[in-house]
Amino acid sequence: VADHGGRLLPAPFSFMTLDLPGRTLDLGSAVVMGILNVTPDSFSDGGAHAVREAALAAARRMVDEGAAIIDIGGESTRPGATPVSEAEELDRVLPVIEAVARELDCVISVDTMKPAVMRAAAAVGAHLINDVNALRAPGAIEAVAASDMAACLMHMRGTPQTMQLDPSYEDVVVEVAAFLEARVAACEAAGIARERLLVDPGFGFGKRLDHNLRLFASLDAIVALGLPVLVGVSRKGMLGQILDLSVERRLNGGLAAAAIAVASGALVIRSHDVQATVEAVKFAAAVRRVQTSIRG
Repeated sequence: VADHGGRLLPAPFSFMTLDLPGRTLDLGSAVVMGILNVTPDSFSDGGAHAVREAALAAARRMVDEGAAIIDIGGESTRPGATPVSEAEELDRVLPVIEAVARELDCVISVDTMKPAVMRAAAAVGAHLINDVNALRAPGAIEAVAASDMAACLMHMRGTPQTMQLDPSYEDVVVEVAAFLEARVAACEAAGIARERLLVDPGFGFGKRLDHNLRLFASLDAIVALGLPVLVGVSRKGMLGQILDLSVERRLNGGLAAAAIAVASGALVIRSHDVQATVEAVKFAAAVRRVQTSIRG
């Protein structure tokens, strides 16, 4: 689609719902995914939600503030993070998944790369796997395919331990889009329908600031893949680099990024700061709907 000046515009959304176990998520308008880290070493809120009761209270608050999805993570993926064992990750996340599933009406996402965690999470009520490794671990695609869960496929070059050691690209937008397209094809070949998939360009994962900004400026190329796009930049280093602000002072920049992402066609915004992000996303989504109707 092109405007009157011949510039390319974001393609219309191909899917307005995401298929999940026992339910669907309406993506006719952008939604917010609240971040619930149950790790002691997350870069932003490490340790704050490590106790099940505190984690449940945080999830309850985020749902009250308008989060459609709660993303539960038991292993930090910040640059240089130390991996945790499968057993430790299970001990961290399963009680929280069970508690949230029992009490709250929301989509439960699990931020994990491990197939065993994916299978266990599905058994206790998770709806979505948010995998920074795009289901590349041996057995990961099979774990999701054997369930009814949806999956978010993220681009990451390297591992959390190595990803920021001088990442380079010939064309970051082309390479990220090609990677995501290939991972979607691999999932479809394994029996995971497109209606169960989201994609995430992976801001900050194996990318320098110039790579991140180029991806943001060209986010319509990721939207054009025809799948719901998730964007997560909340409190991230790219905001700190531009604004010269510490982690706890990056809210305003994060809200600007969220609004730009939704205006560019993103449908899920991952955030630590749910209430403020919900408000920014609602306004950006309203403008986006009018833009889409004007363009036909």
